[in-house]
Amino acid sequence: MQISVVLPLLNERESLFELTDSIVNVMRSYDFSYEIIFIDDGSSDNSWEIIQQISQSNENVKAIKFQKNYGKSQALHVGFDLCNGDVVFTMDADLQDDPREIPEMYDLIKNDNYDLVSGWKKKRFDSLIFKNIPSKIFNFAARMTSGIKLNDFNCGLKAYKKSVVKSINVYGQMHRYIPILAKNEGFTKIGEKIVNHKPRKHGKTKFGPSRFLHGFLDLLTVWFISKFARRPMHLFGSLGLFMILTGLIFAIYLGIDKLFLNPVGRLITERPEFFISLVTMIIGSQFFSMGFIGELMLKNAHKKPQYQISKKLNL
Repeated sequence: MQISVVLPLLNERESLFELTDSIVNVMRSYDFSYEIIFIDDGSSDNSWEIIQQISQSNENVKAIKFQKNYGKSQALHVGFDLCNGDVVFTMDADLQDDPREIPEMYDLIKNDNYDLVSGWKKKRFDSLIFKNIPSKIFNFAARMTSGIKLNDFNCGLKAYKKSVVKSINVYGQMHRYIPILAKNEGFTKIGEKIVNHKPRKHGKTKFGPSRFLHGFLDLLTVWFISKFARRPMHLFGSLGLFMILTGLIFAIYLGIDKLFLNPVGRLITERPEFFISLVTMIIGSQFFSMGFIGELMLKNAHKKPQYQISKKLNL
């Protein structure tokens, strides 16, 4: 199978027939072998009945329903687990992503050997205040922390090699950072293509302003995992060492001052420097403990690296 199209959705009943027809027309025009995987993320309208109807009339369509709303990341995770195409596409089901972009993105994966190609909605038809400006800030932060030069991390239209989607674990709200997750797994050839972005025809967006706060918190999580997932002591040990040295400096100062400079002054325990010294050394020890625990957990969870053999070995 050449192409899998994974479509997570929530309450998009007005768009489903038109979206399916658009995708099918592209697939037939280019004679692609394909499958379409709808994942109904707990819709409260009749989206599920429509998906079932579509799947019964087209054997290339698969219908999956969640019992409740789990989120886009979980829907993508299930779609990636079930897909069979050599190139896997993700799209939003609100008709704002254009299926006519699929052939060119497919060529970038197959002919130019990209691991992942992300869409770039250079001209957007979203709210300037609530989407466009926050999105630019968010993408700038993602570029700075990840080193991946993409203009639009959060574009729903993306193309992947099958090996990419089978290697990554999309959880929580990490669908925004799939390029970073792919890079962490060793898939470094990541490209971008300007795509057509269409105005929303039906319904309203399912994401509110809070998604940007959650997005930045998730970005910190991804940054931490990228930098220190395999070496937690490098972070916690450095912080712990800094805190302990700070506490020791204050303790030495208090000792010298009490013994030689001001022996009849206030008690050490009455001075603020004593509490600074005590607290920083305790916190530093806790950071060190966290680093050791992280290293122990990492050792116990260590996986044998995957590798390829370029020629037959005589073992």
